[in-house]
Amino acid sequence: MTRLLGLDVGTRRIGVAVSDDLRIIATPVGFVERGPNDRAEFAKLVERFMITGLVAGMPRGMSGAEGPQARDVRSYSDSLAAALGMKVIYYDERLTTVIAERSLISGGRTRSQRRQEIDALAAAVMLQGYLDSISVRR
Repeated sequence: MTRLLGLDVGTRRIGVAVSDDLRIIATPVGFVERGPNDRAEFAKLVERFMITGLVAGMPRGMSGAEGPQARDVRSYSDSLAAALGMKVIYYDERLTTVIAERSLISGGRTRSQRRQEIDALAAAVMLQGYLDSISVRR
C-alpha cells in the first residue's frame, strides 16, 4: 500500500497528517500556512513521505449538510490535488477539532502549545477516521 496525506483545510493554515504504509495509523505532521508558497511545501511533504493520495476533511454541520466552508475546502483541495497530480478524497471532519482540543487539554498542553498543535492533530483525527472506515471494508 501507499501513504495518504490528511488535510484539515483552514482559512490561514492547513493541518497535515500522514498515514503509515499499510494505511492503519495516522500521525500528525504539522501545518502549512496558506499562501503563495504552500504548493511547494506540499510538494516537499509528498516527496518526503512518498504520498500517493490526499484526504481532505469536509466541513459538515451536525445535520450532515456541508457547512459554509465546504466550497473553499473543495476549491483549495481540488486545486492542490491537480497541482500535485493526485486524487483527493473528502471525508467528514465533524468534531475533529473538538476531539483534538480535548486531547491536548487532557495532555496538559498550554493554550500556546495547543495553538501550535491543534491543526495537525485535527488532521490526524480526521485521517484516522477515514483509515478506520476503509479498514472495515477490507
